[in-house]
Amino acid sequence: MIDLYTASTPNGRKVSIALEELGLAYETHPLALRQQEQKQPWFLAISPNGRIPAIVDRAADDFAIFESGAILIYLAEQAGCLLPAAPKARSQTLQWLMWQMGGLGPMQGQANVFLRYFPETIPSVISRYQAETRRLYGVLDLQLGREAFVAGDYSIADIACYPWVAQHEWTEITLADYPNLERWFAELSARPAVQRGMLVPEPPRAAALVRATGRSIIVT
Repeated sequence: MIDLYTASTPNGRKVSIALEELGLAYETHPLALRQQEQKQPWFLAISPNGRIPAIVDRAADDFAIFESGAILIYLAEQAGCLLPAAPKARSQTLQWLMWQMGGLGPMQGQANVFLRYFPETIPSVISRYQAETRRLYGVLDLQLGREAFVAGDYSIADIACYPWVAQHEWTEITLADYPNLERWFAELSARPAVQRGMLVPEPPRAAALVRATGRSIIVT
C-alpha cells in the first residue's frame, strides 16, 4: 500500500495518474496548502523540502520518497512498466522527464503565479513566463510530431507533462496552436486511468475559474 500526500496541483496529479495507470493500491492524504500543512514537522520528516507530492511505501518499511519525478521513477521501477528497460529508450524517457521537471513545470508554474496569484500585475513578467511556456509547448509539439508519445511509447514522461498541459487555459495558451500536442492531449484525456488520477484529491477547477473570474487567488 502506498500513502500519497498530495493536493490539487499538476505535480500532485502526476503521481495519482501514475498510481492509477500502474494499478497500485494507495491511500490519499490531502494537504491543506493554504494552511501551510506541508511545512509542519511531521510532513517535513517525509518531504524535507516541504512540497507535495510525497509518498510512503508501507511495503518497503515505510520508505518515503519526495519530488514528483523521483516518485514516478520509483513507482515505474517497482511495477516494471512505464519506464523502458533498454538503456537508450530508458534514457530518452528520463531526458523528457527531466525536461518537464526543469522546464515545463517551473516556467508554466511561474506564468500561473504572476498571472493568477501575485498581488501585483506586472505585464513584462507575465509576458516573459507565458512566452517561455509557449516556447516549451512548441518543443513538445515538435517532438509529438515525430513520436506518438513524448518518448516514443507511453511512459512516465507523458504522465509528467499531462497535468501541466491540462492547465493550458489557466495559462492562457490555446492548444489549437500546437496540433500535435492537441492530438496527444486528447488521447491521454480519454485514458480511464488519467481521468481517475485527475480527480485526486478533487476535480480540477482551473478552466472554469478562468472563464468565470479571470484572475483568481484560488489554488488549483
